[in-house]
Parts: sequence; structure tokens; C-alpha cells
Amino acid sequence: MESKSEEKIVTIFGGSKCSEDSVEYREAMDLGRRLAAAGFTICTGGYLGIMEAASRGARDAGGRVFGIVMNQFRSEPNRYLTDKVATNHFYERLQNLITRSVGFVAFKGGMGTVTEISLVWNKLQTGVLERRPLVLIGDCWKNVVECWHQNLVVSRDDISMLHFADTAEQASKIIIERSKVNII
Repeated sequence: MESKSEEKIVTIFGGSKCSEDSVEYREAMDLGRRLAAAGFTICTGGYLGIMEAASRGARDAGGRVFGIVMNQFRSEPNRYLTDKVATNHFYERLQNLITRSVGFVAFKGGMGTVTEISLVWNKLQTGVLERRPLVLIGDCWKNVVECWHQNLVVSRDDISMLHFADTAEQASKIIIERSKVNII
């Protein structure tokens, strides 16, 4: 994925199965629009649902949108991408979604979204990635993370690396504020 060195990329994760009339779709569209208007490039997995909504919102605001797609998938990428990066396997796709981003936002999704969040969070915990915001948006995440804390080896310090937001407005403010001062 080619990008300008000063370009600020935010990766947005989320499920592919939400419909255009769902709250999540509208919020992801709003988030893409807000971040693009603030000068961020949006990066998604490139397909439907949350990925399409965030891409669509960013394009509506005149923003640049990277879609990291997989050659193995038979479905077509969404039409709102400005740049498409084709990968051959999941790990390569995940690396492309993660390595250039100054922040991450995750909406509700399935096991793919959980995998993406887990990998980003682990890279932040281990210092493989410098600190940057990982925002979980929506009311489902606090319960999920609390369940992980109760049943897995997830400490309160680990959880303190996460940011929680109820709306696209809140999530965009976290990303914008944290990227300006480079703090988590």
C-alpha cells in the first residue's frame, strides 16, 4: 500500500453483514465522514457492511480510502474505495490493515473482527506497535472485554489500553485528539 509519509491512516474494523438501514452502518458512515473531513485516510477490509459504510462516508467527505482485499474471496470490493490492495492470505491482509495506521476503530462484527482487535491489542501490549488508540464503538464491547477479563488472562492494565465510545462522534474525537498529541 503506497501512502504519503505524513498521511494519517485510521483502520476501521467491523462486520460485513450489517445492512444499510442498521444503526451500525449509519454510525460507520458517520465515522468515515468525520475522520476524512479531519484529514485522515480510511483503511478497511474493503468489502460490505461496516467496511462499505466507513468507505462511503469517507468518500462522501472527499477522503481517500484503502481497501485491503483478499485474492481468495470471491466477492467484489465495495465501490467506494479509492485504492485497492490485494493480498494472498489473512496474515498479509492483517499486516496491511495494521502497520501504517495511527489509530483503529472497531464496530461490532464476527470472529474476523475479534481476530483483528486481538492482534492489534496484542501488538500494543507487547510494544510491537507504538502506542496508538484502539477504540471499540458500541454497547457490546464493554461486556465482551469484561468477559475476557473474568475468564482469560486479561488484566485491568491491558484493558486500560482500550478506548470505548458509544457513537461515531465520540470515536472520532478520541482518534483526532490522540493523533494530535501522540498520546494514548
